[in-house]
Amino acid sequence: MKTISSSLMIIFFLAGAGFGQTIDEGQSVFVSREGDILVAIDAALAVRKIDSPYIMFVAFFLAQGNDSLSIHRDDVTMIYKDQEYKMPTLEEWRKEYRASQNDMTLYNSLGKEALANSELRHYHFPWDYDYFPILGRGQRQTDQGSLAGTIGFMTKLYFKNPGFKKGDELVIVVKDRKNPEIKGICGVLLK
Repeated sequence: MKTISSSLMIIFFLAGAGFGQTIDEGQSVFVSREGDILVAIDAALAVRKIDSPYIMFVAFFLAQGNDSLSIHRDDVTMIYKDQEYKMPTLEEWRKEYRASQNDMTLYNSLGKEALANSELRHYHFPWDYDYFPILGRGQRQTDQGSLAGTIGFMTKLYFKNPGFKKGDELVIVVKDRKNPEIKGICGVLLK
């Protein structure tokens, strides 16, 4: 973990309704066009399992413009209370966390109206590959997701729980593998 400048945290609006260009779609879904990568984060499960040792978010990444981009798992970070957190390795996560099957069962039972009504409905997010695939559930493991045009990348993001509480704010930052200047930022409010 390394300390991040407080200026990144300024992207949060005081009202808690949005962060920079982040739109709160409801049902703990946040969409941001801030940067070159559209980032949408579904934090519904994170809110419901806020005390879990590993917290799951479902992420949607889309290239804005005509670029063809790739997002490596090491280029996805979470900023929480001025600290930057990387995702655990797949090996660590599989060894230390045994509730991923339950996470997906619960996630699939949650309402998806906010996602269906958001601008994401205009794009295609095949879920053939995932940073954290559950064995026997269909997706294959990848360390890198590709996005171009109207085709985005959907994946689960897991982070070790740094002590989240209801009402906490965090930021998910993603960068293109080849050009780290190409990035996307999405604020999330755990409410």
